[in-house]
Amino acid sequence: MTVRLRTGSALLATGLLLAACGSQQPAAKQATATPSQTPVTAPVVATYDGGLYVLDGQSLRLARDIPLAGYNRVNPAGDDRHVLVSTSTGFRVLDAVSSTLKDEFAASKPGHVVRHAGTTVLFADGTGEVTVFDPADLAHGLPKGEVYTSAAPHHGVAIQLENGELVVTLGTEEKRLGILVLGKDRKEITRNEDCPGVHGEATAKGEAVVIGCEDGVLVYEDGKISKIDSPDDYGRIGNQSGTDASAVVLGDYKTDPDAELERPTRISLIDTETGTMKLLDLGTSYTFRSLARGPRGEALVLGTDGRVHVIDPTAAKVVDTIPVIDPWTEPLEWQQPRPNIFVRDQTVYVSDPARKRLHSIDLGTRKILGTAALPATPNELTGTTG
Repeated sequence: MTVRLRTGSALLATGLLLAACGSQQPAAKQATATPSQTPVTAPVVATYDGGLYVLDGQSLRLARDIPLAGYNRVNPAGDDRHVLVSTSTGFRVLDAVSSTLKDEFAASKPGHVVRHAGTTVLFADGTGEVTVFDPADLAHGLPKGEVYTSAAPHHGVAIQLENGELVVTLGTEEKRLGILVLGKDRKEITRNEDCPGVHGEATAKGEAVVIGCEDGVLVYEDGKISKIDSPDDYGRIGNQSGTDASAVVLGDYKTDPDAELERPTRISLIDTETGTMKLLDLGTSYTFRSLARGPRGEALVLGTDGRVHVIDPTAAKVVDTIPVIDPWTEPLEWQQPRPNIFVRDQTVYVSDPARKRLHSIDLGTRKILGTAALPATPNELTGTTG
């Protein structure tokens, strides 16, 4: 196996080594944070128990170790500079380029963060409050944004479309049942309450919005809501990944409502143009942090076999697999660390909690670009989007 440095021997000091794949990788040197005033290029952010790591997305140099107590979650804020950190008290703004924590959107039980059409939408599960703002305003402080309050608190999600319409889930803390669409004036346009256990969202080509249900999905497009049923009576789709490069949305697929933890091997591919759903068995299980999309619309799934499965979403066919890490098992508790996938342009990032590592992959060549060792076990993974 050949080991090659991308940008010279200086990278050795940061613990970046190049490797071919999985268990064949040489031992990476321990990365240590070297905070400075130098801006971080294409930042990648990983959480660990008690803090955040900010890494250079090109070299995988660990630029900053930021202590932050509690269980924290991370999402892109919607620009090329910021990441939103869900804490126990709200959505904290992280300037990832300067590795600086800033102000916080106060929120009870901060939940989903959705970016679409130049707008970012936050959902606070504890109050049902939806906050809509322009992520470009983060450069000037904490945006006030627009706040819409749902009829009842629930674990929900919302998305604002290009024309200003707002799609919001309907439900209570006991029962979630559908979606509501509001016009730019926030008057109701339409609703559908035939979506038990409503969860998650994704947007496909043509701005078709897909919302998951326990028996299929709802699709909102051009002022109308339609239902695509799962082939099983209980066929839950709760996590989706979409892109404007494809009319097909990638979703998970679970069929056992009584399982303590179902480890599915099938994924769902929802075609918003034909109104149909295909299921594809990958031969390996995956988790809710395993779904992503490539720049050309590829569907990407990080399996527990340690491989990134590259899927043609229209043909519903696996066209390639990329070995990255060792096989792993999903933990019973959803908060526990498990491998994550994050994609930005042509680069795929995969975390490896078992070995305390982070890998970057070129999706075009299917080759691992770099591997960095981290001081502590990484959990969630994200980055800026631009």
